Amino acid sequence: MPERQPMTTRLKTLFQRPELFVLAGGINPIGAKMAEALGYDAFYMSGGNTSAHQLGWPDSGTSMRDMVDNARKIVLTVEIPVFADADTGYGDAISTHYTVREYIQAGIAGCHIEDQSFPPKSGPRRRCISIKEMVGKLRAAMDAKEAQDPDFVIMARCDLGGVPGASFAEIIERCQAYKAEAQVDVVCPNGLRTWEEIQEAIRLIPGPVVPLIPAHLSPYPSLQAQQDAGAAAAWFPALTTMAGLQANWDFLSDFQQRGTLALDALRAQAAQSPWGVASNGRILDEPRLRSMEEMYLPD
Repeated sequence: MPERQPMTTRLKTLFQRPELFVLAGGINPIGAKMAEALGYDAFYMSGGNTSAHQLGWPDSGTSMRDMVDNARKIVLTVEIPVFADADTGYGDAISTHYTVREYIQAGIAGCHIEDQSFPPKSGPRRRCISIKEMVGKLRAAMDAKEAQDPDFVIMARCDLGGVPGASFAEIIERCQAYKAEAQVDVVCPNGLRTWEEIQEAIRLIPGPVVPLIPAHLSPYPSLQAQQDAGAAAAWFPALTTMAGLQANWDFLSDFQQRGTLALDALRAQAAQSPWGVASNGRILDEPRLRSMEEMYLPD
């Protein structure tokens, strides 16, 4: 039997290969199982989704422990790499070093660390730490992973684009410094405003580069366009949750108006799906559980 390749090595290879891959984001084991069953190469555990679905709070409420505990459940469920949000490292450079060690011990294959101040803030109150301080954080992260698993992927995410008054040149300066001075594995420019800016950023920043493309861009750049621009991955932080959130809202609203007629309509609609009816048993491979019962449990 061939030796199983570590998940960190698999993720690192995905980021380094010339072909684009889709980083399918979400929150929980069943979302990761759906991504795996449909052939996606990797799963992303979003901090914002974890905060919303686990804590019922907007994107600012999770702790490092919340993220590690949730990620561990996902990692135990799938045979594809799990990439995770590590926020700001949850403190200073020392905290970041510890966070990376915790993530590696949980079986996570890589993480991104952002240059916002801690704790991060939303909207016009967002601020970023200095380049010098962020480089120190990233060096701590790189040292932590080199000591435990050199193939663990560290992505530096520049969030300066969300700070009022920040310029494109300042964003590029930061991204270039994170690669040159900390030697991170991947760089993510976040908060760029147009597809033209994003393409130019990918050209100017040493790769691999994964831009976080604003959801409001219309038309949204196709996967082929992102490949042609040189992006290492197409990153969709809520790919496994966004459609379900809207569908649940619509169904609950319909049920409130029509009662069980809405349930009949939902079942009829599912039966017509060209991809089949989704169910826990189908997605989670219930026959595997049955075979384990036959193998291990007495009659």
